[in-house]
Amino acid sequence: MSVSRTSTSSMPLGWNALPESYRIPVTAPSLEEARAYCERLAKSHYENFSVATWFLPSRLRQHFYNVYAYCRISDDLGDEVGDPQQSLELLDQWEAELNACYAGSPKHPVFVALADTVKQFSIPQHEFSDLLVAFRQDQTVTRFETFDDILAYCRYSANPVGHLVLYLCGYSDAERQQLSDHTCTALQLANFWQDVFVDYGKGRIYLPLEDLRRFGVSGDDIAQRHATPQFVAMMKFEVERARNWFGRGLPLVKMVNRELAVDLELFSRGGQEILNAIERQGFDVLRTRPEISKSRKLMLVLRAAMGKLL
Repeated sequence: MSVSRTSTSSMPLGWNALPESYRIPVTAPSLEEARAYCERLAKSHYENFSVATWFLPSRLRQHFYNVYAYCRISDDLGDEVGDPQQSLELLDQWEAELNACYAGSPKHPVFVALADTVKQFSIPQHEFSDLLVAFRQDQTVTRFETFDDILAYCRYSANPVGHLVLYLCGYSDAERQQLSDHTCTALQLANFWQDVFVDYGKGRIYLPLEDLRRFGVSGDDIAQRHATPQFVAMMKFEVERARNWFGRGLPLVKMVNRELAVDLELFSRGGQEILNAIERQGFDVLRTRPEISKSRKLMLVLRAAMGKLL
């Protein structure tokens, strides 16, 4: 495929840490090649993505592949390079390609495919560029003082994804976007609480520092994997806080068509299952990372499928 031909003269070193196919080619691929690239990337990177698209109308699947491919590579540029300065350089190049996409002259296959999606669904550029704000922030910010600071981060790291999904399904109003924000923020919180020790290993703490102080939890407790009574009490508080955000977003399910409602319920229930898994192991997320068993995943999918049939 022509998408593998890349220019090396001005390529930041950070590209070497990523798959070669991520690089911006010298010449743009055809739309057919670009679409195939996005579908292949989506199906190979996220095992649950194909499951989710079972419930989508076939006419939307390619567009979801295109959006997912953008989100996947954007995330990897911020998280998989290993050098903050190089990541920032790559994110600048990536945003330049986003600008080219909206100007009608992209070269990367993701943006060649995405240009068609953007045009068909009238998606504002900021819904894509907002995500890059979060990925840039990841390079310099590793602690959050307050829960409001966490929410401000979620505004860029999670909420735009919900907006993109709504646009693809024909919704662009502020009311639905706000409800979607509640669900996306809740999903982000559930992932943060699930990965406390994993994130600490990357030098990051997404638990509000004000809560660590209030409950008497130290960074050493996390580093040494000591789930003290104070830590357990704090995690119980954070889990209930995330459940509250899931509850705020629930009305959205009844405000969209059945196909999207099934997906929303699937992802919402999946996020709540993460919280349930944390509770089942006594809110100790340091000793073992909470996981959803395959049987529970299957149950969620079956329940969603039944919802579509009824």
